[in-house]
Amino acid sequence: MRLMNAQTPETRTEFPAVDGYPLAATLFEPEQPARAVVLIAPATAVPQGYYAKFTRYLATQGFRVVTFDYRGIGRSKPTSGLRDFKARMRDWAALDLSAAVDYADQLAQGKPLLYVGHSFGGQALGQLPNNHKISRALFAASQIGYWKLFPAPEKYRVWFMLRVLGPALYTIFGYVPGKLGMGEDLPKGVFKEWSGWCMKPRYLYDDETLSARKNFPNYKGALRAIGMSDDDWAPPVTVAGLLAGYTGTKPEHITVTPEAAGQKKIGHFGYFREPSREPLWREAAEWLGRI
Repeated sequence: MRLMNAQTPETRTEFPAVDGYPLAATLFEPEQPARAVVLIAPATAVPQGYYAKFTRYLATQGFRVVTFDYRGIGRSKPTSGLRDFKARMRDWAALDLSAAVDYADQLAQGKPLLYVGHSFGGQALGQLPNNHKISRALFAASQIGYWKLFPAPEKYRVWFMLRVLGPALYTIFGYVPGKLGMGEDLPKGVFKEWSGWCMKPRYLYDDETLSARKNFPNYKGALRAIGMSDDDWAPPVTVAGLLAGYTGTKPEHITVTPEAAGQKKIGHFGYFREPSREPLWREAAEWLGRI
């Protein structure tokens, strides 16, 4: 389906995950021949539509951009609903995102493949067996999610949500409703694995069953991680904790204050909202364009 925007044509499409599960995607086209392709990897429980304004901006800067939904989220949600839908957080990386990288790489046709990861999107890149296909990666609010590293009182609210309220809800409904305050409804298995990682001091790095940890050092492209000083879910210590696993490159860690960005608040989600166009989006496009 082709959708027309005042500045960029957009095409709704889909591609198969590694196991064949259909994943919904959207292509954003620049007016001129693209200089590179950018793949957007969403945060937990965030549908691809959330990034539409940011991706349209990148398209106006000469990039072809691909967004998609993980299985169980947004347009990739099964028509039968999420009750007892089988998915884990590691599946989002190994089955969905790795296929998205291959799909975007085919679209690039030899041009550079770039990456923007929001929260889980930054955690997932290191897990991919094909992360070497990415030339440059920009993370926003990506971190290790160990609950004790969050500031009080937020860390106590997170613990209660992950260990008490969430399990009660998925026991009743077979999934975790988005009304819990996370965004989209979450598959039970995704929530359980995410909750388990959040209880570990090094988050997913402490999960001995996650064989994909071995792929983190394989990413050798440029890496810039943007953290927000007012983000209770990704304070600087947690961003640094995630970057410690990317030993194949020399990550750049930048902490942005709302004041420096001309805003009152940015938090965990504000980087991709319209007020961040100047200077944050402009700086992102400039950095991605150093190819």
